[in-house]
Amino acid sequence: MDSIKQNASKTITAREERETSGSPKKVWFFSALLTLQYGAQPLISKRFTRREVIVTSSVLACEVAKVICAFAVLTFNGSLTKLCKDWSLLRALTFSGLPAAIYALQNSLLQISYKNLDSLTFSMLNQTKLFFTAFFGFVILRQKQSIQQIGALFLLIVAAVLLSIGEGTSKASKSRNPEEVLFYGIVPVLIASVLSGLASALCQWASQAKQHSSYLMTIEMSIFGSLCLLASLSQSPDGHAMKKHGFLYGWTPLTLVPVVANALGGILVGLVTSYAGGVRKGFVIVSALLVTALLQFIFDGKPPSPYCLVALPLVITSISIYQKYPYRVKKKEA
Repeated sequence: MDSIKQNASKTITAREERETSGSPKKVWFFSALLTLQYGAQPLISKRFTRREVIVTSSVLACEVAKVICAFAVLTFNGSLTKLCKDWSLLRALTFSGLPAAIYALQNSLLQISYKNLDSLTFSMLNQTKLFFTAFFGFVILRQKQSIQQIGALFLLIVAAVLLSIGEGTSKASKSRNPEEVLFYGIVPVLIASVLSGLASALCQWASQAKQHSSYLMTIEMSIFGSLCLLASLSQSPDGHAMKKHGFLYGWTPLTLVPVVANALGGILVGLVTSYAGGVRKGFVIVSALLVTALLQFIFDGKPPSPYCLVALPLVITSISIYQKYPYRVKKKEA
């Protein structure tokens, strides 16, 4: 029995060493692609999606595109047949069902909060998900952060807040009932941040600790998330709009561009979470805000705000520190 445990321990250790030593290039490659996709997505959506398009229709189309892309990749690398043989509904529900349900609830809470908070307050509170991602990474995965990494994470949150201020100062906030702001604005976005950190840690646990394929998880979560979305259509305004105008109301051939881009981004999120973890995904998202500001300057002639110029060195510094000073386990003396 002891030999079995030792062999299992060696196998896990070897796999962890391969992941940490063999994946830096993949981490940087997928992170760079995700940063570009996140940064360009707002401009792509604005240019190619008409205002008449029903939001739920584009979301469902994006989930379908994710499934198609994931199936294509699995078919190309030859792992689809094996995954289909090993697949089970119980395993899918265990690894993907809970994160999918959490993300569905998170998105609903964010919609409620966004309607009851000004953009600046919403964006700043939404950055707390970086902290909760690191927290649940420690609780669920026992991923410890070095003191330098904690400092880098703090710098990243400061940069995110500055970028949020830069985006939100142009929009004036309306005076509202304080209780309404608290219970329908602040509380929902904070709960959504907690759920975001939890779901990210669960996805990383499934892909790393349990070796659940990130592509397979993308397919499962897209299907489960779509089922949750379809179940809500009967009571939602988008459901009534679809019954009245049709699923593809307002669509043009160019509407597929942001849909496909968003789908590819969803797959990249799974890959980055699998190879690098949820905390590094937070660095990608904040870095993408800078890419958005740069692309807006290039294509729309809108110069970056002073907040953006201050945030840029903070993001660069935080990423450098986080990569340079990882947490190291102290070896016990014999």
